[in-house]
Amino acid sequence: MSSKSIFGLIAALVLIVVGLNSFFIVEQTQRGLVLQFGKVVRDDVPPGLHFKLPFVQEAKLFDGRLLTLDTATQRYLTLEKKALMVDSFAKWRIANVQRYYTATSGVRSIAEERLSRQLESGLRNEVARRTLHEVVAGERDQLMADITADLNDSARRELGIEVLDVRVKGMDLPREVNRSVFERMSSEREREAREHRAKGRELGEGIRADADRQQRVILAEAFREAEEIRGQGDAEAAAIYAEAYNKDPEFYSFYRSLQAYRESFSNKSDVLVLDPQSDFFKFFKGSQQP
Repeated sequence: MSSKSIFGLIAALVLIVVGLNSFFIVEQTQRGLVLQFGKVVRDDVPPGLHFKLPFVQEAKLFDGRLLTLDTATQRYLTLEKKALMVDSFAKWRIANVQRYYTATSGVRSIAEERLSRQLESGLRNEVARRTLHEVVAGERDQLMADITADLNDSARRELGIEVLDVRVKGMDLPREVNRSVFERMSSEREREAREHRAKGRELGEGIRADADRQQRVILAEAFREAEEIRGQGDAEAAAIYAEAYNKDPEFYSFYRSLQAYRESFSNKSDVLVLDPQSDFFKFFKGSQQP
């Protein structure tokens, strides 16, 4: 191979290397800037193909999408000095590329670590200004809005980051507090159960007493009505007997005697000691001749 060919090959390689170091591409999901000897000369480079001075300038590209900062569960104190475990997260993205690079050297872990400290400080301040009820239910939406606004201001100013939203994934009491709260709630529920049972027993005694009273009243009224009906029946029976007796006294006497005979001689083992001349046997006697 001649020296001219070698020189041409070397020149081509140099041109390729220079070309590769002269152009860079910024994707739609990226934010970029250009450094020259460590100093920012172009910031917020738009998406597309761009030129830079080879070996003198350097392009830095960062993720420009919406990112999530998931923080660890932290312990906070409310206005009443009650401990509360809060698990939160934040949605953020790069707003100022130059400030972001200057504050974090373009390292995402550094940015999230500093943003996490700011979020923890903001949550601590906001929770400390509210009661437990306000944090958990009463002013939860307002709490999130206040934290988002404050964190966005400080993150933009210090880190070049825009915080779009802060949310709480969960709130809970510490384990040692959970146990005492559970025991207190259990004792309160037991007390309420005892009160309900006592009220139920009292109500049941009243119902049973009223039922017993109504039973006695119903039985007394039934007995009275039965006695009245029985008396009326006896009176009607007596009237019928009297009427029948008045119509034929001798036949009535004969009928009553037959009933007496039947009842007296129903059992063969019975023994009667009577005077043969007694009126009891008057219908056994033959008819006397005149």
